[in-house]
Amino acid sequence: MQAGKETDPAAGALLLINKPLGWTSFDAVAKIRSSLYKKMGKRLKVGHAGTLDPLATGLLIVCTGKYTKRISEFQDMEKEYEAVLKLGATRPSFDKETEIDATFPYTHVTAGMLHEAAAAFTGEIEQTPPVYSAIKVDGKRAYESARRGKDIKMQSRKVLISTLEINRVELPDVHIRVVCGKGTYIRSLARDFGRALNTGAYLDTLKRTRIGIYNLKDAVNVEDV
Repeated sequence: MQAGKETDPAAGALLLINKPLGWTSFDAVAKIRSSLYKKMGKRLKVGHAGTLDPLATGLLIVCTGKYTKRISEFQDMEKEYEAVLKLGATRPSFDKETEIDATFPYTHVTAGMLHEAAAAFTGEIEQTPPVYSAIKVDGKRAYESARRGKDIKMQSRKVLISTLEINRVELPDVHIRVVCGKGTYIRSLARDFGRALNTGAYLDTLKRTRIGIYNLKDAVNVEDV
C-alpha cells in the first residue's frame, strides 16, 4: 500500500514520503501520526524505515499499524542516492550542519582522478561513520556527544557500494549517483573521496531516490498524506 492510494492505516499501510529539506525523519513521522489521529480519532503505531538527515531530501518509507513489524525488512533494502560533493574544504559533520574547519586546493583534480576514486570506492569497503550520527557510543548517540565537544572514537565497518557514478563535474562541485547497502554513510564517502583526491570534500546536497523496489517518483509530500 502506498500513500495516494486507498489504504487502511489502522490495519497497516506503507507510505512513500518525499521528505523536505530541514525536516528530521521523526518530524515526518510525528506529522503523519498527528494527521491520522485527527482523522481517525485514535492513536496509531507509526514509524519510519531508515533515517534521512535533516539536510537530506527524498524518499522516506513510513509504516503504520501492522506494517511497522516490517520496518527492519525495508531498512535492509538497497538504497540509491543523488549527491553533490563540494571539494576544497572539510567540515566536522562531513556536511553543512557544521562550519568549515579547513580549506584545500582542488584545481589539480582531473576527470581521470575522479573516475579512479569512484572505482576505488566501489565494492565492499571499510568506512568510518561520522561522529555526527545516530550510532550509539558508550550508550549515547554519537551526535549528542559530538555537539557537546566530546572526543569520540568511531569504529570502522564494512559497507557495500555497488555503484558510484560521476554524473557531472562543475568544480568544486562533483555530482554523483550512489547505489549502496545498509549502513553506508554518504557523508563519510564524501570525506573519504576528498582525501583520495588529495584535497578536502564534504556533502553539499543529498537526495534519496530509491529504497529497494520503492521509488521517489511515487512518493507524496508530508502535507498531502
